[in-house]
Amino acid sequence: MELGASIRLRRIQAEMTQEDLARLAGISGGALKHLETGSGANLASLVKVVRALGCEDWLASLTPPPSPAVSPLQLLREQQRTGHGRRRVRKQRI
Repeated sequence: MELGASIRLRRIQAEMTQEDLARLAGISGGALKHLETGSGANLASLVKVVRALGCEDWLASLTPPPSPAVSPLQLLREQQRTGHGRRRVRKQRI
């Protein structure tokens, strides 16, 4: 719902009607209405509307920041280098 409300706010700030934006984006008025109300829009419609509003940078801001990639092999090498981590211990024979 927040996504649709944001689209609606941007449309109003651009002083456009739903019909104007739908025509500019190349989608139906019903598709735009569904997008703004959060009831069954699709990703293709969202992208078309965002492009028509000229706010592609806003779309990029919706994605979470990438998490740092950790290589398991790199982590193992670091543990071996520092002496931390698991080690196998054999029982000594007496």
